[in-house]
Amino acid sequence: MITLGLTGSIGMGKSATAKMFEDEGCPVYDADAEVHRLYAEGGAAVAPVGEAFPGVVEDGAVNRAKLSDQLVGKPAELNRLTSIVWPLMGANRRAFLEYADKIKADIVVFDIPKLFETGGERNMDAVVVVSAPADVQRARVLAREGMSEAKLDFILAEQMADEEKRARAHFVVDTSQGFDHARQQVRAIVAELKRPDWRERLAGPGKRAQ
Repeated sequence: MITLGLTGSIGMGKSATAKMFEDEGCPVYDADAEVHRLYAEGGAAVAPVGEAFPGVVEDGAVNRAKLSDQLVGKPAELNRLTSIVWPLMGANRRAFLEYADKIKADIVVFDIPKLFETGGERNMDAVVVVSAPADVQRARVLAREGMSEAKLDFILAEQMADEEKRARAHFVVDTSQGFDHARQQVRAIVAELKRPDWRERLAGPGKRAQ
């Protein structure tokens, strides 16, 4: 089973790209969706996050907007949050791999926004970075409800620069040319990884699927 890390900065189209991999028959572990479950009513993260960040729990669930407000401009607090949430995700990651093994999946995709920032790429056989030009990224993110220039700048400051991510990736999917073009790139990546000599061909970073 090949483990494929999927990452990309905010607004790059990573979630849409993950769905394309799923459409190609690759089970996808969505780290952000798992965080949502942990923050929901009854979720394992509600109590510890509420204790660490007073005022963010409403009606038994973590209010992500209020939590975000407490993190803006405070990198140490973001690290504190990560130290609480990441270990809680371990059980579902293991269950996901057991399921993928049961259905004999050739490729599994780990959709993790901060893959490089947390060193998670070391656990992957290959890494795909989803990218788009900076002006496209910024326009997409600022169109979201509740987003501001300050929040976006804080998020970008906490993420590895897109240029560096691209340099460290085995594959890059450019989403700026539309979904059809992105889907062609995803299919090319899947085909490449199904080649018997894929390990030799991806011995180092720099591979590109355009």
